[in-house]
Amino acid sequence: MKRIEKTHLYQEIHEQPEVIRRLINNQQDAISALAGKIKALGIHHIFIAARGSSDNAGRFAKYLIGAHNHLVISLATPSLFTIYKQPPDLNDSLVLGISQSGRSPDIVSVLKEGQKQGALTAAITNIPDSDLGKAAEFVIDLQAGEEVSLAATKTYTAQLTSLALFSTMLKPEKGYQQDLNQLPDQLAEVFASESRITDLVERYRYMSHCVVIGRGFNYASAFEFSLKMKELTYTIAEPYSSADFLHGPVALVDRGFPTFVIAPDGEMAPEMKALIGKVHQRDAEVIIFSNKNDLLGMSPHNVRLPGGVPEWLSPISAIIPAQMFAMYLAKARGFDVDQPRGLRKITETW
Repeated sequence: MKRIEKTHLYQEIHEQPEVIRRLINNQQDAISALAGKIKALGIHHIFIAARGSSDNAGRFAKYLIGAHNHLVISLATPSLFTIYKQPPDLNDSLVLGISQSGRSPDIVSVLKEGQKQGALTAAITNIPDSDLGKAAEFVIDLQAGEEVSLAATKTYTAQLTSLALFSTMLKPEKGYQQDLNQLPDQLAEVFASESRITDLVERYRYMSHCVVIGRGFNYASAFEFSLKMKELTYTIAEPYSSADFLHGPVALVDRGFPTFVIAPDGEMAPEMKALIGKVHQRDAEVIIFSNKNDLLGMSPHNVRLPGGVPEWLSPISAIIPAQMFAMYLAKARGFDVDQPRGLRKITETW
């Protein structure tokens, strides 16, 4: 089997601090122009069309732009456009498509309908001259370089960073920009946990089911981590917010059931600490991703996240160790991490 360091996935995961540094240091005119247009038009609603990892970036946007910019964020149901032919009223909205490739017809169709209705349109994509880019008035280039591995990693964190830059342009505050400027160096600390992750995965080599729990800004991280576990390791990994989990799915948990918890420092930390205590009462096997010592101390199975990252940016620092965990677990199981079964780099859905 190819050494993991020689795989595209390994290389692309490790490129992420520099990809994000490039985005932050070379901020695009398109972002500031889009922010200016939204203010000029008095837009209060953003309608996001995305699939897969890009849809998880949309989940992040719901919290980020909702919290920082007080805008209403909706995630599109593309089948209303492509199959039912019953699109919603998009007047007075920004219609935003998020797609690594920009080639999924259902996402493009949402933007084209937005154009038809006279809505403001924008795209976040790694391929600016894609069909999605051509359907948008404003195009934000992820600048991530070619992503060869089928599992999205650097394009996902570039999407999150682009959304963070957009949010900051909508509401310029010195503190937000300082947070962003510090982020690339903080992300480089992620790889200090790599050997810890390689040791930890051996314990879960034969795991078939698990849950991944996050909340708030890291609700998106729970979904993206579970997606990477499904794509790369073929594990049945179900994502939940801590609140939703306690409203029924906690019944899944019994002795030794793997429960991954993403719990960085921030407003949600007390909530996640309480959740960990409750699943411990059911004798779950809890794996904690955190930068808080009191939370890390609640389980011997843990991964330390970089310190100092504010909660609103923590989905970027939290998902990289999760990507590594999925990659090393796939390697331990003998799977090709660059070519997971049943996947294509560009998935065209209608």
